[in-house]
Amino acid sequence: MPRDPPPSSQRRDQDRDRDRERDRNRDPDRRPKVSDSDRRRRRTTHRPTNSASLLLPRDSADLPESASESPSPTKHRRHREDTPTSGSPSPTKPPRSRQAGRSSRDGGGDNGGGSGGGSGGLLSAGSLAKLDKLNDTRGWDYDGKYVREVQERERRMEVERVKGKRKEKRRERTTDRDGGGYESGRGYESERPRRSRRGEARVDDSEREGGGTGGSGRGGGRGGSGGGGGRPAQERAKAGDTTGHESGRGHDSDRPRRPKRERVPEHNLDYERDRYDEKQARRQGGEEDAEEKIKRYLEEKEKRKRRKQENDQDERKEKRRKRRVISGPLLEEGGEDEVYEYKKEFRGGADGDDYEEKEFRRKRRKRICIIALIVIVVLAIIIPVAVLMSKKSSGDNVQSVAAANSNQPANKNLESISENDIPAAAKGTILDPFSWYDTTDFNVTYTEETVGGLPLIGLNSTWDDTVCANEKVPCLNDTFAYGKTPIRGVNVGGWLNIEPFITPSFFQHYSSRDGVIDEWTLLARIGSKGKATMEKHYSSFVNAQTFAEIREAGFDHVRIPFGYWAVKTYDGDPYVSQVSWRYLLRGVEYARQNGLRVNLDLHGAPGSQNGWNHSGRQGQINWLNGTDGDINAQRTLDIHKQLSTFFSQPRYQNVVTLYGIVNEPRMVALDRQKVITWTENAIKVIRDGGITAILVFGDGFMGLDNWQGKLQSDGRLLLDVHQYVIFNVDQIALTHTEKLQFACREWNLQSKRSMNRAAGFGPTMCGEWSQADTDCTENINNVGMGSRWEGNLNTGNASTSVLTPLCPAKSGCSCDQANAEPSQWSDAYKDFLLKFSQAQMESFEAGWGWFYWTWDTESAPQWSYKQGMAAGVLPKKAYERSFKCSDPLPDYGAMGLPENF
Repeated sequence: MPRDPPPSSQRRDQDRDRDRERDRNRDPDRRPKVSDSDRRRRRTTHRPTNSASLLLPRDSADLPESASESPSPTKHRRHREDTPTSGSPSPTKPPRSRQAGRSSRDGGGDNGGGSGGGSGGLLSAGSLAKLDKLNDTRGWDYDGKYVREVQERERRMEVERVKGKRKEKRRERTTDRDGGGYESGRGYESERPRRSRRGEARVDDSEREGGGTGGSGRGGGRGGSGGGGGRPAQERAKAGDTTGHESGRGHDSDRPRRPKRERVPEHNLDYERDRYDEKQARRQGGEEDAEEKIKRYLEEKEKRKRRKQENDQDERKEKRRKRRVISGPLLEEGGEDEVYEYKKEFRGGADGDDYEEKEFRRKRRKRICIIALIVIVVLAIIIPVAVLMSKKSSGDNVQSVAAANSNQPANKNLESISENDIPAAAKGTILDPFSWYDTTDFNVTYTEETVGGLPLIGLNSTWDDTVCANEKVPCLNDTFAYGKTPIRGVNVGGWLNIEPFITPSFFQHYSSRDGVIDEWTLLARIGSKGKATMEKHYSSFVNAQTFAEIREAGFDHVRIPFGYWAVKTYDGDPYVSQVSWRYLLRGVEYARQNGLRVNLDLHGAPGSQNGWNHSGRQGQINWLNGTDGDINAQRTLDIHKQLSTFFSQPRYQNVVTLYGIVNEPRMVALDRQKVITWTENAIKVIRDGGITAILVFGDGFMGLDNWQGKLQSDGRLLLDVHQYVIFNVDQIALTHTEKLQFACREWNLQSKRSMNRAAGFGPTMCGEWSQADTDCTENINNVGMGSRWEGNLNTGNASTSVLTPLCPAKSGCSCDQANAEPSQWSDAYKDFLLKFSQAQMESFEAGWGWFYWTWDTESAPQWSYKQGMAAGVLPKKAYERSFKCSDPLPDYGAMGLPENF
């Protein structure tokens, strides 16, 4: 009778061993790597021991099974596999040994029931004595506790290894399934039934080929009934009997050998049989219906993701695990190539795996911290740089409010000419109208003609001097009676030279670290964008409408400040060269069209004549001072030679009636005599250039009385004084009533005294003044500086810093009311501003007259005649008065006007 099939647990173990052997043969890279030292240790050190831990003889063929028992779980497992199942008449099975092999070759074994195996008797007393004598040297000296620890350790490691092996097999099946479709990749649960069916099919094949029913023993011998089942292995191999291949899978030494040419790798046969079984199963119909297959497929897909994560983690752990052979019992098996890691725990120490895991986590945390720190540092660098670059990008695209609110001029007059009319050498220069941003009211006919080295292009060939500004003054073609008829004029400051408090929009995009504080640093910052930026400002900030409004406000004169860069620039200058010249000429023509006489004012000289931002460059005075002082002084004379030559043309004799030499030379910081000598030289140069107009020179802040008897060689000179109460620490501290009284009395007396040649210079006018009673306006004391009013003006110089409040109240001083919109000013404050402005007009008209500073600003209404007039704090007509200094002075304190705002 055929033997009953082995129980399911035994079959699983058998299948697992067979699969492991097949995987090794299929993928040599997966075979454990064993070093030479490990092989030597197996050969020379780890010899089998008996149950008493004594070494066995090298030839253990004659020893009983009990003498070679091993505590290894693998040994026990194989012993269980070799144990006959129910139905076998043999209660025990001899061990796999040379003796068992010889029994098989000699035909020994029990033929009844197909149970094979050699028999071995018990050792005699003499054999035991011989064994003790041969094994007088012990193997590794393990105590009982240590052996148990090793066994438990190996058991756990074996379990984990088997789990890992199963995971790997599942991954392979998943790969096969993905490559060959779902049906070809059966689930893991269907693997075992197929293996059972394979085993049964192989038994049937063996019976058919053997001519009868035979059984096979997994020990050393085979038995069978019928045709050749009980023949020795050598005879069956010679006869070509193939049943031995299947019946002896676990023991290569007992398999029949094929010739080399006919031999087929066993793992290929197993693989083909698996494929055949799967195809048979598919033909017979699957155990699952279509919906369950789809569900299983989706579940398997999700499991694959989890398995991949687990496998990645297992691989990392496996890489960290040191491979070391420790267990003697494992090596006693002689055929197991798995290498396990074991680290003997020190007394009180941590488990090796725990230590490795903790060390890995510690290093991982360290790496994470380092990476996080690097990221923080990089962000700390990148973010400020990005912010600065953003600010720089936005700042380099600055423009004035006027330019931002205006549109590109139509430039329709360009339609009357062709670009071909412009010589190639002139294209893109100041002589090329097609390169101009604004051609409005310019003559765009090309000409290279110059006067005094300055171009005439843009000027119209005709003009009209019959226009009158208002009924109070003569027309342009009539003589203006200076000294008898007061000058009532206004400045157009912040137009052709930039002042930060007039157009703060140019500077608001920059921080103090950028150092953009004047026109020099602004243009140095924006570089190549300077020309376009400045020309848009020149075109929009002052235009034809501006001069029409000035005329409408009752003015008869206009003062046009400009910088030397309108004429020429020098090496190292960042200024936009000569572009403002064209707009200066257009401004003069706009003044002519409105009957306004012009005071040309050289506001910025080479090297800066005062070191203030409105000269073009804030800081050191390099005009008549310092290393390049004399050079810059001569450059200024050269510029006057060109200017005087140009404006001496007949077309300007009736309109340019006042010619400024230089604005506000800071004589209190310069050699006074050098300034006076230079002024005398400038007068000669200008007169030699053909100018017959009145020449205007500044008082240099020396005080009007100090000019008595000086510069008397020319009878057509006019002394220019600039009067502000806010820049004087004594005057800014006056109450509102006291300021009004000071304007009416002190400035009136100064004008009259200066007009008297016996006490002063003679002809005197006020070229700049305003109604502002505080220095609260943004940038009025330089970009980003505080105010004297609030006591936070820190210039870095003890002689100019004001760090205590100077408002009349001396405490609680605030700039909020002064910087508020005019609509928020109280009636008392508006009344003061109106009377204060009219008091100054009256006092300055005691001389030759005045020019208000300035016509318009972006956000400083107390410095804008246009905005002050609209707010009702300046006369609607410059010649009208609602207050006279002879009127009673109001008590603004009683009117509720605070002295600290």
